[in-house]
Amino acid sequence: MTTTPPLSAVAQDYLKLVWNAQEWSDAPLTVKALAQRLGVTAGTVSEGVRRLADVGLIDHARYGQIALTPAGRVAALAVVRRHRLVETLLVETFGYSWDEVHDEAEVLEHAISDELERRIDIHLGHPTHDPHGDPIPTADGEITIPAARHLGDLEAGECGVVTRVSDADPALLQRLAQERVVPGEHVRVTGRDSASALMFVAPLPHAEESGSTSSAPFGITALRHVWVVPG
Repeated sequence: MTTTPPLSAVAQDYLKLVWNAQEWSDAPLTVKALAQRLGVTAGTVSEGVRRLADVGLIDHARYGQIALTPAGRVAALAVVRRHRLVETLLVETFGYSWDEVHDEAEVLEHAISDELERRIDIHLGHPTHDPHGDPIPTADGEITIPAARHLGDLEAGECGVVTRVSDADPALLQRLAQERVVPGEHVRVTGRDSASALMFVAPLPHAEESGSTSSAPFGITALRHVWVVPG
């Protein structure tokens, strides 16, 4: 990636959160929304955003939407790459489950060197996605985001391949793993009850499996944290 001036861990966190907020959503990102994600006051975020705007990493019209500049995108994707490589390393090498890795990666992403990042990438065989299905940017800052829909928006009878799951709720991750609603699995919505806000989802049987798989109930809102490629 293009070399950028050294950034503090806080600045890196801001840039990464701006990227994450807009990676799978077209909704505008405001100071208030960013403050909620960071768990700090709007005044603190306003000052942090102003500093990043002053060095050309963020565009922010007063009281308007926050967006990354081209230089900010490069810097953000460098942090995103380290975070997702670390999460993948923790799962594949150290036996962490996918609901345990986010907080560890939040710390380690600021500590590893460019050389260690390179060696982790080689050790893992140049992975393209992290354990939650999020695409890992290349060393050159390229990233491919699939056209996907929220599983919670599918109707009964519709199918899709799980492509990404938000890592915001560890308990939900544990439940999804238990019911095999994980990246790479082909799932079907077997029922939808809007009155009770419940959906029923089942993974489609693998070729080596006989018979059908059982459906599991989930809250519709919870399944809007899961993205699928329909089909």
